[in-house]
Amino acid sequence: MDRTITLQRETESVSPAGTVTSTWTDFAILRAELVSNVFAEVARAYGEGDGADMVFRIRHYHGLTTKDRLVYEGQPYGITSIVELGRRRAMELRCGVST
Repeated sequence: MDRTITLQRETESVSPAGTVTSTWTDFAILRAELVSNVFAEVARAYGEGDGADMVFRIRHYHGLTTKDRLVYEGQPYGITSIVELGRRRAMELRCGVST
């Protein structure tokens, strides 16, 4: 596991005026292995652009969901699927570029 990733969770706060603000908050910094880095053309709302599917392998992290995201080399990636490997020893996270 030769890479460092940061896991983030979206949090909401309410101002005194009642305005709800969403922000991404770091909750873990982990070592990971970059298993796959596949660039593909992805259809976007405003046309086609380059996107990336990346697969990271990490040690099992309890409570991680696809609602969370990870940051690798300053780029946020949404977690599209989580696969447990073995008996809760490791996980593979399939990620796509977060918009």
